[in-house]
Amino acid sequence: MEQLLSLLKTIPEYAAMVSSLQDGESVAVTGIGQINRSHMIAGLCRSINRPMVVLCQDDLAARRLQEELKGFLADTAPILPGRDLTLYDAAVVSRSWEQKRLRQLYDLAVGKTGLQIMTWESLSLRTMPKAALLAAAFSLEVGREYAVEDLISRLTAAGYNRCGMVEGPGQFAVRGGILDIFSPAEDRPVRAEFFGDELDTMGFFDPATQRRSENITSVTVLPVAETQPGLHPGGVEGLCKDITSLISRQKRRKNINEPLIATLEKDLNKYESGLHNPASDRYMALIYPEMATAADYIPDVAVVAVCDHGNLQRAARSRCDEVGMQLDSMLGAGLVAGELCDYVCQWEDFCKTLRKKTVVYFDAFGGTSYPEDCPPKQLYPLTAKQLPGYGGNLDTAVSDLSHYQKMEFGSLVLCGTRRRAELLQQLLHEKGLSAFQCIPLTTLPKPGQILLTEGTLPFGMEYPLSKIAVLTEGQLIARSEPKRKPAKKTGSTNRQKLNSFTDLTPGDLVVHENYGIGRFVAMEQIKVDGAVKDYIKIAYQGSDTLFVPATQLDLVSKYIGGGGEDSNVKLNKIGSDAWQKTKAKARKAAKDMAGELIQLYAARKRQSGYAFSADAPWQKEFEDNFPYPETDDQLRCIADIKHDMESPIPMDRLLCGDVGFGKTEVALRAVMKAVMDGKQVAILVPTTVLAQQHYQTAVARFRGFPVTIDVLSRFRTPKMQQQTLQKLRAGSVDLIIGTHKLLQKTVQFKDLGLLIVDEEQRFGVSHKERLKELSKGVDVLTLSATPIPRTLNMALSGIRDMSTIEQPPADRYPVQTFVMEYSEPIVDDAIRREIERGGQVYYLHNRTETIDQCAAAIKRRIPGISVGVAHGQMGEDALGDVMQSMAEGEIQVLVCTTIIETGLDIPNANTLIIENADRFGLSQLHQLRGRVGRSTRHAYAYFTYRPEKNLTEVAEKRLSAIRDFAEFGSGFKIAMRDLEIRGAGNLLGAEQSGHMSSVGYDMYLKLLDEAVLEEKGEAPKAPECTADLNVTANVDKDYVSRGEERMDLYRRMAAIRSQEDADDLLDEIVDRYGEPPKGVLNLIDIALLRAKARLVGIKDIRQKSGDVLFTLSNLNFEAVGALCSDPDYKQRVTFLASAKEPTLRFKLANGVDSLKQSKLFVEHYTSFFQS
Repeated sequence: MEQLLSLLKTIPEYAAMVSSLQDGESVAVTGIGQINRSHMIAGLCRSINRPMVVLCQDDLAARRLQEELKGFLADTAPILPGRDLTLYDAAVVSRSWEQKRLRQLYDLAVGKTGLQIMTWESLSLRTMPKAALLAAAFSLEVGREYAVEDLISRLTAAGYNRCGMVEGPGQFAVRGGILDIFSPAEDRPVRAEFFGDELDTMGFFDPATQRRSENITSVTVLPVAETQPGLHPGGVEGLCKDITSLISRQKRRKNINEPLIATLEKDLNKYESGLHNPASDRYMALIYPEMATAADYIPDVAVVAVCDHGNLQRAARSRCDEVGMQLDSMLGAGLVAGELCDYVCQWEDFCKTLRKKTVVYFDAFGGTSYPEDCPPKQLYPLTAKQLPGYGGNLDTAVSDLSHYQKMEFGSLVLCGTRRRAELLQQLLHEKGLSAFQCIPLTTLPKPGQILLTEGTLPFGMEYPLSKIAVLTEGQLIARSEPKRKPAKKTGSTNRQKLNSFTDLTPGDLVVHENYGIGRFVAMEQIKVDGAVKDYIKIAYQGSDTLFVPATQLDLVSKYIGGGGEDSNVKLNKIGSDAWQKTKAKARKAAKDMAGELIQLYAARKRQSGYAFSADAPWQKEFEDNFPYPETDDQLRCIADIKHDMESPIPMDRLLCGDVGFGKTEVALRAVMKAVMDGKQVAILVPTTVLAQQHYQTAVARFRGFPVTIDVLSRFRTPKMQQQTLQKLRAGSVDLIIGTHKLLQKTVQFKDLGLLIVDEEQRFGVSHKERLKELSKGVDVLTLSATPIPRTLNMALSGIRDMSTIEQPPADRYPVQTFVMEYSEPIVDDAIRREIERGGQVYYLHNRTETIDQCAAAIKRRIPGISVGVAHGQMGEDALGDVMQSMAEGEIQVLVCTTIIETGLDIPNANTLIIENADRFGLSQLHQLRGRVGRSTRHAYAYFTYRPEKNLTEVAEKRLSAIRDFAEFGSGFKIAMRDLEIRGAGNLLGAEQSGHMSSVGYDMYLKLLDEAVLEEKGEAPKAPECTADLNVTANVDKDYVSRGEERMDLYRRMAAIRSQEDADDLLDEIVDRYGEPPKGVLNLIDIALLRAKARLVGIKDIRQKSGDVLFTLSNLNFEAVGALCSDPDYKQRVTFLASAKEPTLRFKLANGVDSLKQSKLFVEHYTSFFQS
């Protein structure tokens, strides 16, 4: 695009403007369109060697500018986000937007930013003064010395939260000489290792696996929020003094404001007791006595570009009014003190700060009055036009180009891709116009010449005096950025295989493979024969207890039923046969299911289907038109599906992924592939509204391609439906989208090649029968929004093909989350604000009996808004109508139950209010929160709970989990886990879910895995080997202090099956906790010993004083005979004939530890066993 920028040099006024700016004179440019303005800003960026700040009136204008500048400069300029002041009493507030602001302000202050875009809202908001931010931020560098205690106090003063494991920005953890910090200045957390006081090494690590990913030499640590009480000139004590004198002033007033005094006293109490106050924004004026905004961060040498200053002035006025009204309602409620209400700067004050700066005003029209404080020295009126894109309509492009050719203009056409350029060249040739391809662009067109090149801009430009026109296809294929490859995800680590155990707390139900369901009591250290070992204590029915050595933790798993609370689960009794019976029942059910599945699979393999041909050029072009970078998961799923389609066996694949993770795009690529081969495609959806939504998406996505799309649903008149059916029979419809109307007998296809079923679990039995008939010999792709667990995926692999999308798309904007007591004024204010900006609200009231009263109450409190109600007991048609009017924007507030979880994509709904959030699991809250924040606007989620009610212990635990989840995004794994189990229930059906509850989820999966192997005729897995030796094998409290982390480590060590697993885990342990003590190394050795012993049929290794007993699951006479006659072992090994099971007794030599000797023994036995 450099050539496009050099085009500016042909405009005399532009050259004059550049030299004025270089001399430090402010200038004004008038008479140009929006795209021309972006063109000039991009040109200035390249030609003057100074930072630039561009000021726009609002978010929309800023985003448009960012998009256009990306077209010229190929870089994305940052937009400073606005934020909402937290003046309500919330328990927790998420800070993602604030942290983005701090990061950009810091970069601007230290001169890192070359081009910064700001909106009036983000610029005018009061913030931390520049000096305070620079003083609070500090950097850590490898090789320098730091006292860790000082660092801890600095981090606490900067608002960081000390925790056991760092998962989100604003947290830090200390373990021995290792410090983990997640600074808002970085995208990933950092691990710093100290040797004494010297910072020895430092690197980024992945919060999900806690493994280090790359080394770095320095890192910047920024404060966590803009308002930090600790940064008051007198520290927190100084702030307390100020609040105390404020309270005494308030009490001396004639009419005392009691609610305000109550608020102030409550906050004062928090500060004095050292508690965190999320609503510190109330005291911004006390903490930072001087008023500061983002304008103070603009460097003196910067050039400030002011876009449409008339509009900016209006935006400034309305912003002041808006904040004024907001503060009035808060003053009334006693939430803020009147004298501290100075939160935004006025337009006039901003203009004063521009006196010392170089300013360039860009306006579409001349004759506007400029600010008195910094009027422009030079005025440059220009003639430059913005042209609409021709939007894929090549005929428009041809007529425009022939017009320009007659006028002797040089024309440059940006065609998007090389293939488009070839098509246009061909078309122009047919119309008698000659055009040349110039890819990449190296020169500008001469008068009367037409050049075609790749690239895209939202609009075209015309410079009449320079006689140059730039045409563009426009938004049709505006690629948001070169597709960057997201960071590679490493293969699944032990953590993912075992994440059910990380959150085990006393009182939880657990399942032991041999003894059944019990309750986890505690982890106890017991000294046996001088060796310290850890045991898990499990309570069973009556007074039975079981101690399980930590080395055998893989025989224990957390009990997870089919969802819901675990209150009605019966504990087993040790020694009774009830558990074995239950297990046998579940095993039989799993076996039956495996048998059915395998028959189904074999029948499918015997059918012959259609093998689609490899990708056509159109296919590539269609995929290139996708405006976002694909995630790795999406690319993997697309490859899987294409591979299936190109093989002659009919495809039957399940594609899982959360709503909004891009399943539809994957499906549409499969549609394109089928249509290219002349086949018809049907997409079957459960509801009319989804049908409408898919139809709109498909029409937009296939624009410009020869694909005919139609829809069958009750929104079409009977006559239209008849026409559609005729077209289907005749084969003139390529893609049909419909509800179960598609399953009627009257529907006939000419040549169906691909059937896509969305949310299969929502169709009835009769529908599924008809589906089976339809799909004979046809490729089938099923989509599901509840993720299916990996483990189940593995158990069923080879029976059902599954692909999962687990990565959210890049640039999903964070949702501003509040956890707070329910309060009507706050809720009403949130609803009003969303509606004032033209958005919609989801209000979650999860009780069908009272939902209509709730809706009526909202309507009464906020007159003039339209409120709808949606819940699962409404008829499907009624529900469909409500959802349709929500999608079309007719309903402003939808009062609903959790029915919205698997629902529609409504980008305009950006506020979610949940009553009684403490009754939901994290997984549900996570999925519900995903309903908002699906566009580029700020989204808000309010998780509310009933004020002052005595919470049960469970609800209390839940609430604190919700708080951590909202503030740092922690607990995400647990949320995903719950969701997966619901997905498993969906996939397996009701009967299997019953068996799953009876033995617990993990146990059921084990049984299913064995059943599948057995049905396939493969050898079942050898039973696990248990080991109990008298050596010190434990994870010391001094080495890993948190109980949950120790438990997680035991669990993962017990699951080691190979040297590779052991090395991998040891690497991680060293990385996270430093050099491991002997006890930890022994644990790993025991796990390796068990794995090796299992391979040769040893099922138990147990030490009894000076002997080790090896119990064999199957007796190998040759190996035992050879071992007993081996000269090294002859005297020391005895075969115990009297034992219940074949057992070898091995006498230990004195002075060598039993672990070392047992390892040698197993190696020796293995060599005989294999020979």
